[in-house]
Amino acid sequence: MDMNAPSARNPIDDNRGGLIGKPVDRVDGRLKVTGQAPYAYEVQEAPGKPACGFIVGATIAKGTVADIDASAAEKAPGVLLVMTHRNAAKQAPWGPVDAKDRFARSTPQLASNAVRYYGEAVAYVVAESFEAARAAAALIRIRYEAAPGEYDMAAAQGKAEKPRDDETQADSRIGDFEAAFAGAPVQVDATYTTPHHIHAQMEPHAALAWWTGDRVTVHCASQLLESAQNAVANTLQIPPSKVRIVSRYVGGGFGGKLPVYGEVMLSAMAARQLRRPVKTALTRQQMFHFTTHRSQTVQRLRLGATPDGRLTAIGHDSLSHSARFDDFYETASTQTRSLYAAPNRLTTHRVVRLDLPVSDSTRAPGEAVGMLALEQAMDELAGKLGLDPIELRRRNEPATDPETNLPFSTRQLLRCMDEGAERFGWNRRSATPGAVREGRWQIGLGMAAATRSNYLMDARCAVALDRQGVLTARMSMTDIGTGSYTVLTQIAAEMLGLPMEKVRIELGDSDFPETPGSGGSWGAASAGSALFDACTALRAQLARRLGAKPGEVVFAGGRATAGARSETLGALAGTVGLSAEGRIGKGDMAKKFSQQAYGVHFAEVAVDADTGEIRLRRMLGVFAAGRILNMKTATSQATGAMIWGVGSALFEAAVVDPRFGAFVNHDLAEYHVPSHADIPAIEAVFLDEFDDKTNPLKIKGVGELGICGAGAAVANAVYNATGVRIRDYPLTLDKVIGLQPHRG
Repeated sequence: MDMNAPSARNPIDDNRGGLIGKPVDRVDGRLKVTGQAPYAYEVQEAPGKPACGFIVGATIAKGTVADIDASAAEKAPGVLLVMTHRNAAKQAPWGPVDAKDRFARSTPQLASNAVRYYGEAVAYVVAESFEAARAAAALIRIRYEAAPGEYDMAAAQGKAEKPRDDETQADSRIGDFEAAFAGAPVQVDATYTTPHHIHAQMEPHAALAWWTGDRVTVHCASQLLESAQNAVANTLQIPPSKVRIVSRYVGGGFGGKLPVYGEVMLSAMAARQLRRPVKTALTRQQMFHFTTHRSQTVQRLRLGATPDGRLTAIGHDSLSHSARFDDFYETASTQTRSLYAAPNRLTTHRVVRLDLPVSDSTRAPGEAVGMLALEQAMDELAGKLGLDPIELRRRNEPATDPETNLPFSTRQLLRCMDEGAERFGWNRRSATPGAVREGRWQIGLGMAAATRSNYLMDARCAVALDRQGVLTARMSMTDIGTGSYTVLTQIAAEMLGLPMEKVRIELGDSDFPETPGSGGSWGAASAGSALFDACTALRAQLARRLGAKPGEVVFAGGRATAGARSETLGALAGTVGLSAEGRIGKGDMAKKFSQQAYGVHFAEVAVDADTGEIRLRRMLGVFAAGRILNMKTATSQATGAMIWGVGSALFEAAVVDPRFGAFVNHDLAEYHVPSHADIPAIEAVFLDEFDDKTNPLKIKGVGELGICGAGAAVANAVYNATGVRIRDYPLTLDKVIGLQPHRG
């Protein structure tokens, strides 16, 4: 089916079994907590004992390998292979092969003696054990010829260039922004900066590869299986049909496992050469350079308003970086195009090419850092106007999308604000910064809006019902810890009237029907809608076998019933069983309606007046994200993303040494993320909402919505507590003390 019209009432709406929305436990939870869910490095399916690989990363950021002596490593105990640019197999050059899928890009390893960034692979050792490979890697002697590089975005911003327009236009303009802003009676013109962010997933990137004839099987940590399949095929220059990617369990993705990296390619290359399975895992330290990260940004916000708080001009300029050889940029200005009404508008993106590791999608790319700037700027404007921040947003609520003029599919931003304000006690906020004290602690409240674009991607699914009444669904969808196995089980069980224990969801195999995988918060909508369509087709077959029309049949308790006729699904399936396929296509709804999920964050902080220490006291997020499939997993997604937002506001920053082009805090001891002591009571609330314009399930993406705006709510609370406006994230105590007007 294609999403060309609003979805009519269907069995998910009826919810006869009561499974949709129910906070059921994860169906894979027991496997995970008992260690029975094998992640890529732990898979035991290889035909023979795998050898272990270890990657040697460059210790310069730009230049060449002038000489490499691997003789000692080659003679070390247990070593099977030392691969360098001198003996690596021929591969395709770096870059996208399919413009529609940049994650299918060719990613060659050890293809030349050039070093493009710190940590890039310059050698690879395979041995009988991890310890042997690591020890041998330390014996390799490499002499470099270093070249001057550029690692400082601020210093190089004079070389910024406009990115090419792909699916998202780099710039947008409506009206005469410059004239409107210049003539606005009330103005905010401020620059906000965000640092490099690291994904910091729990599971390190890893791969296990073996060849069966001319076909390679790769178990790896991947969010997008078809992209991974095509990336391996493109790099090794073999047909995609000769590549099988398996990723049944993924220990966190966050965008960092959208591409595949050198551990996949090197494992596959070594396995082919050695004719035995090879597995490779990155160390935590290697992940900081060898995989992708979020670019730092410099964002200028210009808001012009009338004295009564009506925006007349809104401008958002964003600067980010890409690797020298890549085209990615952080789309930090895009949410500004649709969030608030203003007749004169300008958004721009510029990118600086640096000799740093590749930057790419990280935890709600675009909105996550874009709203750190936009929502602080709105708070600053509210202060200048003497308006409550909620009231300012209310006065600039658009009737239609401000840039496309499309109607919103649903938009409950104001209701989120009202519900959140009442629950949080927003009326107790003092409009005067620094007015509330508890001993030496300064207390402040802040809020910020949240929005995240909603997507539906093409997907397919196959289902089969056996004589025991067990339904098996297969698709190449992934579960990156978000609960895909669970919500898909709920959908299938509800569609067929089966208990959940009678449903088997099989995911994470590129040999299964194609899906877009997990990314962009589109997974449940896309894979779930394909499953819905397959189950709809299966319902029609079962109805025919019962001698009834599909609309006459009630599916409940493992039975199909139409009037006096009733039979178990297993009996209707028969000895051969029944099977069906389903699909979802994007259709025209996304072109006819502006589709976003919305929310509002509220935060209370305490700031030590003497030390500048910031403590989050409580936080509330109220969200409108379509129908909720599982309240427990959705709440977990939202609160986890809110914690991401706290990290962005107060802790996270990967620091580049501009002399060497390397992240100096390249482990979880020095790259600070929130710990238990940093996170007090955090609550996420979902409003009732059903969006029939998005997909047949009437859901929206949830996974990344919670981070959008969360950090800005914390920053605004710090300002309310202290009167200190910190525009350089993260907000650390030195910045509080350095800017604080009054002490004591």
